[in-house]
Amino acid sequence: MKKEILVLLVIAFGYNIKAQTIDPLVTKDAKAQEIWVDSILSNMTIDEKIGQLFMVQAYSNLDVKHEYFITQMIEKYHVGNLIFMQGTPEKQAALNNHYQSLSKIPLMIGFDGEWGLDMRLQNTYKFPWNMTLGAIQNDSLVKEFGEHLGKHCKRLGIHINFAPVVDINTNPENPIIGNRSFGESKENVTQKAIAFTQGMQKYGVMANAKHFPGHGDTASDSHYTLPVLNFDKARLDSIELYPYRKVFDAGIGSVMTAHLNIPSLEPNTDLPTSLSKNVVTNLLQNELGFNGLIITDGLNMKAAANYATSAEIDVAAIKAGNDMLLIPQDIPASVRLLKQAITLKTLSEEQLNFSVKKILKAKYWMGLNNYKPVVLENLQEDLNTIDDELLHRKLVKNSITLVKDAKKNIPLANLELKKIAYVKLGDDSGEHFVNMLKNYTKVDVISDSNLDGLIAKLKPYNQVIIGFHKSNNHPWKSYKFEGKELVWLQEIARQKNVILDVFTSPYSLLQLKSFTNIEAIIVSYQNSKLAQELSAQAIFGAYILQGKLPVSIGKEFKVGHGIDTYSLSRLEYTIPEDADMSSKKLIAIDSISKIVLKKKMAPGFQVLVARKGKVIYNKSFGYHTADQKTAVKNSDIYDLASLTKILASLPMIMKASEDQKIPLTASLEDILPSFAKTNKATVSVKEILSHYGKLKAWIPFYIKTQDSITHKNSGTYYKSQSSSDYNVKVAENLYIRKSYKDSIYKYIKEVDQRENEGYKYSDLGYYLFKEALEEKYGKPLNVLAEKEFYSSLGADRMTYLPIEKFNKSEIVPSEKDDYYRNQLVHGYVHDMGAAMLGGVGGHAGLFANANDVAKMMQMYLQKGFYGGRRYLNAETIDTFNARYYADKNNRRGLGFDKPQLNPDVKATCGCVSDESFGHSGFTGTYAWADPKTEIVYVFLSNRTYPTANNRGLVRENIRTEIQQIIQDAIID
Repeated sequence: MKKEILVLLVIAFGYNIKAQTIDPLVTKDAKAQEIWVDSILSNMTIDEKIGQLFMVQAYSNLDVKHEYFITQMIEKYHVGNLIFMQGTPEKQAALNNHYQSLSKIPLMIGFDGEWGLDMRLQNTYKFPWNMTLGAIQNDSLVKEFGEHLGKHCKRLGIHINFAPVVDINTNPENPIIGNRSFGESKENVTQKAIAFTQGMQKYGVMANAKHFPGHGDTASDSHYTLPVLNFDKARLDSIELYPYRKVFDAGIGSVMTAHLNIPSLEPNTDLPTSLSKNVVTNLLQNELGFNGLIITDGLNMKAAANYATSAEIDVAAIKAGNDMLLIPQDIPASVRLLKQAITLKTLSEEQLNFSVKKILKAKYWMGLNNYKPVVLENLQEDLNTIDDELLHRKLVKNSITLVKDAKKNIPLANLELKKIAYVKLGDDSGEHFVNMLKNYTKVDVISDSNLDGLIAKLKPYNQVIIGFHKSNNHPWKSYKFEGKELVWLQEIARQKNVILDVFTSPYSLLQLKSFTNIEAIIVSYQNSKLAQELSAQAIFGAYILQGKLPVSIGKEFKVGHGIDTYSLSRLEYTIPEDADMSSKKLIAIDSISKIVLKKKMAPGFQVLVARKGKVIYNKSFGYHTADQKTAVKNSDIYDLASLTKILASLPMIMKASEDQKIPLTASLEDILPSFAKTNKATVSVKEILSHYGKLKAWIPFYIKTQDSITHKNSGTYYKSQSSSDYNVKVAENLYIRKSYKDSIYKYIKEVDQRENEGYKYSDLGYYLFKEALEEKYGKPLNVLAEKEFYSSLGADRMTYLPIEKFNKSEIVPSEKDDYYRNQLVHGYVHDMGAAMLGGVGGHAGLFANANDVAKMMQMYLQKGFYGGRRYLNAETIDTFNARYYADKNNRRGLGFDKPQLNPDVKATCGCVSDESFGHSGFTGTYAWADPKTEIVYVFLSNRTYPTANNRGLVRENIRTEIQQIIQDAIID
């Protein structure tokens, strides 16, 4: 007898050299594990052993009747394992603890969470599907995904997660695997599966390779029928079985046997592979040498359930070599039949003990030898973390694939040459995609009920972005185009330059008969909010695309194909932690907003924060006015007041400096000869920009046009209707004499200089810079700024004269003026001097939203580079961002404000670096950039509403208080 055993051991040892040689269920403390397992096994009754074979379906969204049923299964039939299905994490955790308390031996808790707990539970995190992950080239990200899922499962008391799917999806028509597969490449599927397994099992949560021996090349769903795979053993060995060998060698703890009909493996075509000894014992255990836990696929599925009675199926599954029965349908009958089989010796007690021992070993591996109840507190917070969001972003960013780019249009550059339209196809929303596209430039949404109407509407556009949006609810949803959509797509592409962005399975592209007329194709894989937003950002070059197709698209685009793009250094949009900022600390801005609104410091405002080139906070608060009828939106534009100096005049002065048109060393008479022989002739450009030129702070020009007694506007200067002599529009129904501009400049020429040297903030120099720039370049300042900066930057919501471009509902009013214009100043510049110049001043007149202000400030922060274009030389930025009269206690740079030298002055929070720069505006605006921390901060408000006397925002230093919060939120 001993010799026979020895021979068997030698044979087994020799065989396993060719197959798996490890036991994935053995722990590092193998001796302690063996003692624990044996101590339990030796004291178990037959009924208790049989109970360990079952994993019963449990729900956390059903009634007490179901809870009683599960209780009966545990107490009466000694069921040793549960798989939780639909419900909520809170209820599941509570039920988990309750059911565990009923069981003599700790229950193994299973879960089907391929893309996260969201697959079954509400209010839990949803990661991308495997097809999306299959496009990622960095497998360490997939391992990180496995780690996160392992943490989630561990936190909720789940011990085995039925993932990853290792099926190789070589059949595009597969109705049940598809998006659940990592793709069609056996190597890619294997690498991803191993990475995922390593990540999840690192946290003591067992992975499960499914669906053995391979469900990827079927055209039917085993939930409803028995799929047939008519492949020979050689084909199966080279494709379907390839990943299983590798994941077994990598130490995966369990495998799921599928309900399939594979004649080359099991000649009985009525017998599912899950019930076949040829497959489960001979192939899986003997040939492949798998020593881990073997679990059937759900026995409620028609592919298995149609074979025999539920109890007969369960017995057949155990006889075939499975260790555990997933979702058995008739426990009492199954127990009876299993006991009968043991009595009749058609099932040996040794085989029963063998499976039970493996199950107990697995439970020890899972830590159930030291079972602890699930902590119920903070479940939501622990299952939906910032780290989950950060990983999700990385996964999606690394998956999106540029499939075609015939004209090398991606990323979109030269925005000044683009007129862009968006057209939606598909039956789901593209709202998040469109909103993100609009953050970069003007994008118009075009639609029509018929093709001819749509083509006509698209005529003015030279770039059309077509988004194909299909449901993201689950991976089995249809990904296909409708026939009409295919016709529309090809016709638009025939006439227009098209970017097609597919927010669904790449298999959708198989329906396209031709790709010839479509210049660019992007596959974004899913229609999630994050996929839409990140895909839009990639189109404009905020980050690089590097995903590769996980499946082939006919002969046109092979698996592994993908075009890498490059960054244009445009702003990204993300969450604070992605730029090493704290979300929790930034919430304090929201708290301050409540104070601002409650104390009526301003009816509404916008706050934007960017760091490291990433917008991480962009919110609007309150309303346009006190009547609270129109809520402020991020797209709404504000009167920027003196931010005009650094966002319109200053960039043009920098350019003029580089062009040698306005040198910094030049005097005023050099750049404006009409100022020769005036008291300002020798004042230098550098002195004026530094507010060190002895200029008066300002001149109230409008008062000189009013009756000195009534303070009403004089009819000599103003008319309510435009005419050839009165054609400079000040406000609604208010026109000033066109010749009055000469008077303004005459006043500036003649006004006395200040007697004392030193710093004095003045608007007057910017009246003069406007004049000089327009003379040097032969165009109005608003046209120059638009042409040289805003248009190509994509700052389509930054403009002078907003009433000519935007609807009033998009423009925030600034003041109820009862001293000059005698109306609500709405769509016209608030500053009186700029208004008298027709709305275009060098010192005021610019309008924008916070997003477009941030683009200009980011361009400065990037030393004159943005969107793939160099606007200004780095040396120029450095020259202007420097103090030249600091020894005179002047904090100003050239045009830019700088941090205070006097601590009693609140130009900033006092917490920013000396390299930082920015400006503030009279209407309650503020923009600041800090090269040291890489932070851009923008605050826009109409604190002048209802009147300019509303100084609470200034008095309480709200803008710099928020700046302090931002600085305190840095976490690196």
